[in-house]
Amino acid sequence: MTTFAYTALDPAGRRRTGFIDAASKEAAINMISADGRFVVEIKEHGVQKSASSAAHAGKRGGKVSRSDLALFSRRLADLAQAGLPLDRVLQVVSEQSESQILADVSEQALEEVRGGKPVSDALAMHPKLFPPVFCQTLRAGEASGQFGEVAQRLADFQEREVTRRSQVISALIYPAILATTAVGVIIFLLTFVVPKMSGVFKDLEKSGDLPGSTKALLALTDFMTHNYIQMIVGIAVIVAAYKYWASTPGGALTRDTLLLRAPLMGPVIQKATVSRFARVLGTLLYGGVPILESLHLSGLAAGNLLFLKSADSVTSDVREGRPIAEAMRDAGAFPPVLTHMVAIGEETGDLPKMLGRVSDSLDFEVDNGLRRLTALVEPIIVLTMGVIVGFVVLSVLLPIYQAGNLVK
Repeated sequence: MTTFAYTALDPAGRRRTGFIDAASKEAAINMISADGRFVVEIKEHGVQKSASSAAHAGKRGGKVSRSDLALFSRRLADLAQAGLPLDRVLQVVSEQSESQILADVSEQALEEVRGGKPVSDALAMHPKLFPPVFCQTLRAGEASGQFGEVAQRLADFQEREVTRRSQVISALIYPAILATTAVGVIIFLLTFVVPKMSGVFKDLEKSGDLPGSTKALLALTDFMTHNYIQMIVGIAVIVAAYKYWASTPGGALTRDTLLLRAPLMGPVIQKATVSRFARVLGTLLYGGVPILESLHLSGLAAGNLLFLKSADSVTSDVREGRPIAEAMRDAGAFPPVLTHMVAIGEETGDLPKMLGRVSDSLDFEVDNGLRRLTALVEPIIVLTMGVIVGFVVLSVLLPIYQAGNLVK
């Protein structure tokens, strides 16, 4: 006997799913049809899924990236707007997914949906892949009957996040290469070049003719060559201590506050955070999520504890009947450009549209800020590297030059 998973229509036209044991697929269909049900789909339970998983595993990776999730959302939205039933949407998404994990999750969600669960609840069973914002937005779309449109807005938001992340990484690649090269050159000079000449310098030091910069260079070189293990352990301890501190509520709040107040980079981080908050809030409100829940979820999605605390403060004020813009203004973390546009949105009754405009405007400012920062950081790194290398070269050549004058 083999177990088959089936989907069938009952005499009233309602979709039903279940399992049945039979000697063959034909026998299983006959048994289901004998109860007055029409078989829509039937397959061996377990065997078929294993074969499908093996086929996926042969051509797909096991890691889910932000791009994979954004593509999943886009396909979900496009297929839903094309008019396909949601179970059929999940089946197609599963077949087309480049990620093995998302393919398996889609198949599991498909079984749950055919069992009567909403898509949002089926996806919410995988919180590591689908955050609360994602599931709550889809749940609101299902409740309002606008699943396709809401999923489209959600896909737009995720694609913007992927684009923003790619822009930041691209802007930091060249400065990171410069910084790594600079550190590598300095370490090479201090641990390989200078130690080979330390014997000559120590002989000059005995005669009292060694410059102060050379003495400092020799001391630094001796410390690095004789204590490199302690330095590595110290760096590891500092990193571990920072991670532990940042994982505590107080430490995370202090870190996020300092990031927003950091020179040069702080204003860019603040604008990017406000933009993300506004776009998530607009997406949730457009989908029909209640305002109180939308404010809290937007604070979570902003990725900054200071904004989360401010969003929760606004939520408390709005619950008591205050306007959103007024509560944001008193919270202190939200810039005037956001509070003014929220006030206009409340007056006109089109708050999601106003939030989208704020986010677009701030995204433009973030792009310009990143370009300015990149243009500023590159010469700073080059100049710093030049100063350090110049100090090393001068400290090496100066005693040699003095020794030559003594010989003359």
